[in-house]
Amino acid sequence: MTARQVGDAIVLALRGDLDLESIAPLAPAVGEAGRTVTGPVVVDLSGVDFADSTTVNVLLRARGELGARLRLAQPSAFVRRLFDVIGLEQALPVYETVEDALAVTGPAG
Repeated sequence: MTARQVGDAIVLALRGDLDLESIAPLAPAVGEAGRTVTGPVVVDLSGVDFADSTTVNVLLRARGELGARLRLAQPSAFVRRLFDVIGLEQALPVYETVEDALAVTGPAG
């Protein structure tokens, strides 16, 4: 995971497999990002090869903490399919690109 600040936002770029063994750093990173900036916390999912229910759980809890400030962006094909199957986009805003997620003003999702 890498983080970069863009204005009043932070983009967390995730890579590889996200499962029970590897997901632990995500929740604290999202929480810290939410305390560090006043704007959106964008989770870039373009580099995620695999994600499971633990990932979904962390993202839903992060939505509870950050509200509309949490934005998911550029899901990989695997993540897009996962979100489609479980209907996650009804609960979390998902944007085609990181730039789209950053460009939204006001509350999202």
